[in-house]
Amino acid sequence: MHEAANAKKPPFKKLLVANRGEIAVRVIRACRDLSLPVVVVYSEADRTSLPVMLADDAVCVGPGPAAESYLIPSRVLSAATVTGCDALHPGYGFLSENPDFAEAVATCNITFVGPNPETMRLLGDKVEARKRMKAAGVPVVPGSDGPLEFNRDTAKFCAAIGYPVLVKAAAGGGGKGMRVIKREADLENGIQMCMAEAKRSFDDQRVYIEKYLAGARHVEIQVMGDTYGTLIHLNERDCSCQRRHQKLLEESPAPCFTPEQREQLGAWAVAAAKAAGYVGAGTVEFIGDDKGTFYFMEMNARLQVEHPVTEMVTGSDIVREQILIAAGRKLDPGMAHAPRGHSIECRIYAEDPDADFQPCPGFLSEVILPGGPGVRVDSALLPRSPVPPFYDPLIAKIIVWAPDRSAAIARMDRALAETRIEGIKTTTGFLRRLLRNPRFRRGKVTTGMLDEA
Repeated sequence: MHEAANAKKPPFKKLLVANRGEIAVRVIRACRDLSLPVVVVYSEADRTSLPVMLADDAVCVGPGPAAESYLIPSRVLSAATVTGCDALHPGYGFLSENPDFAEAVATCNITFVGPNPETMRLLGDKVEARKRMKAAGVPVVPGSDGPLEFNRDTAKFCAAIGYPVLVKAAAGGGGKGMRVIKREADLENGIQMCMAEAKRSFDDQRVYIEKYLAGARHVEIQVMGDTYGTLIHLNERDCSCQRRHQKLLEESPAPCFTPEQREQLGAWAVAAAKAAGYVGAGTVEFIGDDKGTFYFMEMNARLQVEHPVTEMVTGSDIVREQILIAAGRKLDPGMAHAPRGHSIECRIYAEDPDADFQPCPGFLSEVILPGGPGVRVDSALLPRSPVPPFYDPLIAKIIVWAPDRSAAIARMDRALAETRIEGIKTTTGFLRRLLRNPRFRRGKVTTGMLDEA
């Protein structure tokens, strides 16, 4: 009786969502399922947004630009404090991987729904993370053991591992601070440009070098860990459909992937999470070469945009589990099982594919989103509402489930055909063309396929 009563009791008094858009809606829905009161912060540009409408309370934290609102820790923490929140979910992006913010949340006696600051600092430093993974027996992409600048030794090192090489920001993420160098003549300029971009984006100019894997696959493993030492993985997602390092389509299970590969990458992912002392929901990302050899790339200390495909094939609620773990509940090891059926997620961006994917903010004149069997939509879109110019152009995610991959492709094509978002340009038509691509149909997708087209 005690356990049953405890399961129905909300894990916290009130939770603040420190984010906006579709991910804010997603967290609000998880709170509703837990009978947990929820507060959301918003900028002046998001005053009439769906998260504000759905939450129990909402606090304005500043003007439209994120740097003047969502990215100011003191304003977000003040909103949590004045509304009596004892938990805070950061979503993804914004302050979600900021260890200083996570520490500040704790000092206010508020529980941060995510890993501890020490883990975030370790994983946020790609150079240190590589060292930790190597020590744990997880293979990493051949590359430099530490940050470097251009000099004769760097040129010798690149010649030894062979061109092309990839210069990466040590504090990078989200596809920023990365540059492919195809020949030695471009090395000095490439390193300097990458260092400058890293300084602008992350206030940290350190870069390191990895061997660039042509014809690569990007496969990631969802992991979950609790405060009692339980660590599990929820299988893989293939994220190889990218354009300029930005994911466009994800699916689970990964096509042309063997049970042996799933078992091996899953074991490496759990080892990586254990080496980082990970608690909560995280993702270990791997890159694979054209021979099927996979290497650790990075670990994201937050909820991923593409978490719904894992939920669809495992029947789990990752956001709910995040909140329960943060409240001290034990993780159910029974969540870990082989994927059932196939799921695909398409990201709908407010971008114009015919104009080199330029962002297209504006006002929506009409919104019709798909439905029917096996279709899920994560979005905060409302008819006649604005798509502000201040934020990431992701405006919706369409996720489908079907018994097998071919049926999932057909269902996604149907869902995209039903989708109508008028008043701005979107990537909907481009995604339908991607679904018909022969290489995609065969499951032979690589990270460079769309950039080469």
